[in-house]
Amino acid sequence: MRILLVEDDVEVARFVKKGLQEAGHTVEQAGNGRDGLFLAASEAFDLLVLDRMLPGGVDGVRIVETLRQQDNRTPVLFLSALSGVDERVRGLKAGGDDYLVKPFAFAELLARCEALGRRPSSEAPVTRLKVADLELDLLSRTVTRAGKKIDVQPREFRLLEHLMRHAGQVVTRTMLLEKVWDYHFDPQTNVIDVHVSRLRQKLDRGFDKPLIHTVRNAGYMIRAEG
Repeated sequence: MRILLVEDDVEVARFVKKGLQEAGHTVEQAGNGRDGLFLAASEAFDLLVLDRMLPGGVDGVRIVETLRQQDNRTPVLFLSALSGVDERVRGLKAGGDDYLVKPFAFAELLARCEALGRRPSSEAPVTRLKVADLELDLLSRTVTRAGKKIDVQPREFRLLEHLMRHAGQVVTRTMLLEKVWDYHFDPQTNVIDVHVSRLRQKLDRGFDKPLIHTVRNAGYMIRAEG
């Protein structure tokens, strides 16, 4: 399975990641809630293993609630030092599928992960993204607005896809550099601004309402309303 592990405790993360990889699984890792939510919402995983309490202003429950609101049904296993019944119930009610209290035996964690992975998927993969009258088809790699085809370059398509997967959320320049350009450093150029400007011109030409908005000192957001 391809598993996303979101855990801020370095030792626990190392221990869990190593064990899952030795069991034959592929593991991506995030150390805070904000990065974890971005990865979970923008990439396909078979399972999410989330620490209940996370830094970054976004905890495990918030991640799951946000994903479920976006109709993302990826199975979720919570890891938590919070052992109270109320806490477990809250995590499961938010959309979690299982809850494992720390400290735990790795054999039990692995068994629970593999049990969740065997559950039949209840949803077809997403092949089309839509924001207002803008549609992006992931299979044919086409973009239309109000039925009118818009020609975009491959990099512009990837940029638009990431913005649309996070519709209504701020997407930072750092996120775009990593996910669209595969840069894990800041090249100190205005490459993102240039591409966003070009994409805006293509999407908004002939329409009254702009869709891509600049959020000052933060990044960009695509949303339906002005």
